[in-house]
Parts: sequence; C-alpha cells; structure tokens
Amino acid sequence: MSDRFFLDTNIFIYSVEVARSAKRERSTALIAEGLRSGKGTISYQVIQEFFNVAFRRLNPRMTFAEAEQQLAWTFSPMLTVQSSPLLFGEALMLSRRYSLLWYDSLIVAAAVESKCEILYSEDLQDGQSFGDLQIVNPFKAR
Repeated sequence: MSDRFFLDTNIFIYSVEVARSAKRERSTALIAEGLRSGKGTISYQVIQEFFNVAFRRLNPRMTFAEAEQQLAWTFSPMLTVQSSPLLFGEALMLSRRYSLLWYDSLIVAAAVESKCEILYSEDLQDGQSFGDLQIVNPFKAR
C-alpha cells in the first residue's frame, strides 16, 4: 500500500460552502494536503456528484467560471480513477458483500483501485476496513 488517500464528495462540497465552519476548515485542509503532497485521490464520480450539487443546491450556485477553476486546479490533479467494467464489477462485489449502497460501493472500489490507505468520508462507517483501506470520518473528534 501507499500513503495515498481518497476524498469523498462531501469534502469538496463543504470546502466551498459559504458558511465558515469546522467542516469547511477541515475539508479545505484535506484538499490542500492532497494537492500539495500529490497523494490525494478522487474518481470521476466525485466530480459528477460535486457539480450536480454545486449547480443545483449550493447557495449561491456555483458559476461556470468557478466550476472550470475547480476542475482545472483541484479535480484534474487528483483524478486517478476512471469508469471501467472492472470498477463496476468490483463495486458490485463490494455492494453485495458489505450491503453498501451502489454509489458508496463505487467510491470504495475507486479508493481500493487507486491503492489508498484511507478513504475520508462521513457517509460510511468510521473505522470500517475493506482490505487495506480504512474509512475515516474526518469530522469525528478523535
């Protein structure tokens, strides 16, 4: 394994929300570390989910110019996992074996494929492991 880590979609959503919060600060720090170290990883799914929320639910909604900057400066350097039949097969196996929701199983499969040690997510069970991959809720007090 490497010391790579995977960032779930909510990390990026919290990083652009207007309200100052502990979640925003923690999210921003994780993204900055991922970019600085080159060890932050995402999949195509994270980008799709983020833009869906950014264009529909953020207040104010993200502009296309802001989205283009987000894509170029943040998402593109971290994007390591693309859609593939192999990824879908792994996600199906994970969904069946661990009773994961489909989109959660795709995130876990992408993190495993990119050989991450940690998947930062508040949507999965903190401390759960999938082989060498461990789920960490970055907003849980330690």
